[in-house]
Parts: sequence; structure tokens; C-alpha cells
Amino acid sequence: MPKHELILLKNMMQPGYTGSLQDYERAGGYQALRKVVGKVPPVEVTAMVMKSGLRGRGGAGFPTGVKWGFLPKGYQGPRYLCCNADESEPGTFKDRQLIERDPHQILEGIVLACYAIGAETAYIYIRGEFVLGARILEQAIAEARTAGYIGANILGANITANVWVHRGAGAYICGEETALLESLEGKRGLPRVKPPFPATHGLYNKPTVVNNIETLANLPHIVGRGPEWFASIGSPPKSTGTRVFCVSGHVKGPGNYEVPMGITFRELIYEHAGGMRSDKPLKAFIPGGASAPFLTPSHLDVKLDFESVAAAGSMLGSGGVTVMEEGTDMVWAALRLMEFFYHESCGKCSPCREGSSWLVQTMRRIVAKRGRMEDLETLVDLCKNIEGRTVCAFGDASVAPIMSTLKHWRPEYVALIQQAEAANLIKLEPAGRH
Repeated sequence: MPKHELILLKNMMQPGYTGSLQDYERAGGYQALRKVVGKVPPVEVTAMVMKSGLRGRGGAGFPTGVKWGFLPKGYQGPRYLCCNADESEPGTFKDRQLIERDPHQILEGIVLACYAIGAETAYIYIRGEFVLGARILEQAIAEARTAGYIGANILGANITANVWVHRGAGAYICGEETALLESLEGKRGLPRVKPPFPATHGLYNKPTVVNNIETLANLPHIVGRGPEWFASIGSPPKSTGTRVFCVSGHVKGPGNYEVPMGITFRELIYEHAGGMRSDKPLKAFIPGGASAPFLTPSHLDVKLDFESVAAAGSMLGSGGVTVMEEGTDMVWAALRLMEFFYHESCGKCSPCREGSSWLVQTMRRIVAKRGRMEDLETLVDLCKNIEGRTVCAFGDASVAPIMSTLKHWRPEYVALIQQAEAANLIKLEPAGRH
């Protein structure tokens, strides 16, 4: 058992816990909703979330309460809450566990968020491949509606919050909030130009909040136990609470680990995940999903908080920590991720659409030992012409594997190119006597 208190994974770690409504209520579920609905003004619930310091757990880490505060004041029309469950980032699998093992925790968070922002309708946009998760959520919604936690007149108060599940169709780009909204509207999932932002022009051009599964799952605990309690955990004031990290790769114990923000990568990898699977030392790790730049063994004592990881040249992102042992081919690893981004590019922006294709072609040539030294300059030039030149952050994310491996393991690229050059040398035989 972990030394610290589990929050999001606590229920599912209890023997016999099934995630049913009865089990969730026995564990204290929906008490936070009972505490505030019809009793505490919605603006005070938003204030609680702001005071807690909760930041988005899906990627950017934007303060949740501040995001809610961007909704227009005094607007009388419909508002929407969209729950982003389109977990498609390589190396990330926490949301799936939260959905399948404790769905009511998420639903309570969704209804609390709806109450706070004044939304009567919420959509859970779930990755299309999560067939079991979608079925579990549908069943949980039906249970909650029968019990009066979802629907009209929640808990006898004049409050409405309907929750619907919408399955995606497998496009990674729909994890970007505006592409998600386009998909929900029945259009092709392409990111929108911002501004305007979803807070004012979101789903159906109405004020909308998009929050990640893990972000919303924290709300029952913040409301139930108080924002001060949550703010005291982790690395206050800017990285509060716990976070679920998905550890995979060359470790003895791959899996999801909920830890207080502020512990080090060394603690996460060696104490929680059991360390390296063999006697080989750690060579590299990705700290926040495929979109995050690679880090090296020299970064093992960096704290798992937003500011520290950013200062180290990467980001916490989606929380997917992929560990690689000594002997891993870093050029090949970068190519595999680049191929993923090339495949998932929506094609809207020319730099990303064309640049990702050229990056993959160049990387494949280098890996096949047919590269040239000038290819390294080409890679950097292509990456710099993608960064900051696309509608969404996908372009910046797609070049992270190449730029970070070039920064830390450039000799591996050079070695492959030198092998190619050596193979192409024309061997001159000495002329014989005539």
C-alpha cells in the first residue's frame, strides 16, 4: 500500500468494490452533491475549485476554476459541459481505469461542475475504442438518474443536469477541445481557430467548458473535504492535489500510480513502479505522454509538478511516463512516435500536414542507414517551421520526439549517418601489374 492517502483510486483499491451505485454510496459517494445542490450558491462552488488550486489533468494544466470563470456573466441561454474522455495519447491509460472502475465518481464530478457553471446538459466524449467504458458509463448514468442524481429536479431541488455519452470514431485530434466540439456537432473533427474560445463560443456556438475525466473526478473530494484540504496536498501553491501517472515501458511494475504532486521521477519510477525491469540502467523517459519532450537520467530528481518539469524542458502533459532502458535505439523511438503523429495529423494546417510527412521520410532514411549529415539540419528546419505555425498545439507536440532526441542523443543520429556514408564509399583497389 502507498504511504500517502489515495483519493481518486481509493475506492477501486477496496476488496469487492464493483463501482456500482450502491458501492459508491457506501464509500461516501454523492455526499458532496447533497452538500451543495440547492444549499450553496453555484458561484461559491466555483470559488472552492479556485481556492483548491486544481489544474487541468488532461495536458495543458490550466487552472480549472479560472477556466470556469471565463464563461460570460449574466448569459441566460444554454451552457454546456463537455467531459473529454478521448484518451488517445500513447502511453496514457489512467482515464480508462477511472471510467471502468469508478464511474460514479466521474458522474458526481460532472454534475457538480454543471451546477457550478449553470449547464443543464453535459456530454462525455469517449474514445470510440473504449466500448466497455462507454457501456459502463451508460449503466452508471441510468443508475444515477433513477436515484435522482442526474436529470430534472436533482435531489428535489430545481436543478437539471442531463448527461449523455458520445463515442468518438478513433481520431486522436478530437482530444483537442475544439476538434472535440466539432465532432460532437456531427462535423469532421478539425480544430477551430481561436479566438473565439469555447467559453464564449463553444458547442453549438454557446458558452462551453471542456474538462478532462481526471479533473472532474477530483471535484467530489474538493467539495466534500474542502479546498484547503486539497490545496495542502502536493506542491502548493501551483501544483496541488494528487495526480494519476501511467508508468509503462522498461519497468518491473507498469501501471497507474496516484501520487502527490511534487514527488520526484526517481520516486515514481524506482519506488512506486519497482525500478528497471532488468539490470540495465535507465536511459530515457517521457514524462507526460507522447507529446512531451524526452528527458534523461539527469532529470530523475526533477519534481513532478508543472513548473519543475517545464523548467527541465518538458511538460507533465497527460501523465503518461514511458521509461526506456540503456540499449534503446533513441532514433527509432523518435521515428515510431513521429509516425504516430504523421498518421493522426488532421491535415488542416499545411506546416503540420506536409512537415510531418517530410519528417517521417527523413527519419526513415536515417534509420535505414541511408541518411546524410545534412539531414540533421533538414530535421531541425522542418521542426522549426511546424512549431508555432498551426491552429492547435498538435504541431508543437509532433516535433517534440525529434527535437528532444536530437538535443540529448545526437551522437546516435550521427552514428547511423556515418554508417551510411561508410557503406557508400567506393573501395579503390590497387592496380595490378601490366
